[in-house]
Amino acid sequence: MTAPTQTSPSAASAVVASSTVSDASASIAATSASGPASAASGATGVAASAPAATVVERPLTHFRTLPVSVKVNGEIVGPTDVPAGLMMIDFLHEYLHLTGSRLGCGQGICHACVVIVDKPDGTSEEVRTCITGANFFHGKTIRTIEGHAKRNEAGEVVELSPIQQKFLEHFSFQCGYCTPGFVNAATVLIERLKRQPIAKDKVEQTITEALNDHICRCTGYVRYYEAVKEVVMTTPGLVKDAA
Repeated sequence: MTAPTQTSPSAASAVVASSTVSDASASIAATSASGPASAASGATGVAASAPAATVVERPLTHFRTLPVSVKVNGEIVGPTDVPAGLMMIDFLHEYLHLTGSRLGCGQGICHACVVIVDKPDGTSEEVRTCITGANFFHGKTIRTIEGHAKRNEAGEVVELSPIQQKFLEHFSFQCGYCTPGFVNAATVLIERLKRQPIAKDKVEQTITEALNDHICRCTGYVRYYEAVKEVVMTTPGLVKDAA
């Protein structure tokens, strides 16, 4: 008599698992045979019913331009179309390649970036170029640090301005980054004193006020002051004995 065959629990589990896998495989195979056709049919139906999307190309940036024509260091530049809102410091650097004016704080605080604006009435003033748009200078006459020294026909410097010379003699600067701003400020002061001389007892206060807005990160204020004072005191006609 043959004993009945007994299947161990683990073997039974394996058989069940194998049967399940086989059933799953069969199901997947059946789906693969019919699925793509059905999917393709469904996709075709959707594509046929939906309108084609219109592609709209938009530029990443759009600049409104305005013309700028300005007289720089005796030469008329422009008119040149520049983006509205372009700062003058960028116009000087990128369009005119005049990189002597320094971009310091970018907020109009340190005054390293100033240029001189010459007005029709003969007066002049400093204007900060890091916070003033290039379009503001349209039709104006300006001087940058490159315009102070005298040059020969080859463009070589043959003589410094009195302020530049005294700054060198007093070694008024260290890194030199703020120097262009100080040169312009002192130049505006000297030219103002030629029109309106001051009393001798007002010299120190006047120089301090003229240079006060300019920041020197190397703390070279004393030598800047001394250089400007020497120019003021040795240039005839800038100082009078009494008020």
